[in-house]
Amino acid sequence: MRSCLIVDDSSVVRKVARRMLEDLDYIVDEAEDGQEAIDKCRQEMPDAILLDWNMPIMSGLEFLKLLRAYVGGEKPRVIYCTIENDVGAIALALKAGADDYMMKPFDRNVLVSKFQNKAEAA
Repeated sequence: MRSCLIVDDSSVVRKVARRMLEDLDYIVDEAEDGQEAIDKCRQEMPDAILLDWNMPIMSGLEFLKLLRAYVGGEKPRVIYCTIENDVGAIALALKAGADDYMMKPFDRNVLVSKFQNKAEAA
């Protein structure tokens, strides 16, 4: 089974995304901030990461840069998820190594479309 790490400081977002991803047969783990996420990735690298932009301790962008510099950190598909509609912020995330992005609030169809593409390619 594929694995996904949901990195978001909102427990509601994590809960909703978890339910949707488990329905797609992902094994799901969660982290509240970038530091917790990088620690989890060092233990076991997930196949995919749903990543929030604004978080305490370590932002999504800081996490993404660390992840991509880490051995094996190039492998996970990273979906950057944000309320930011700033094209510049999205460009920064893509340049730092995000594979795709989606806006909050997201619905089931949007999330499924981002993760089914990966599932079909695997």
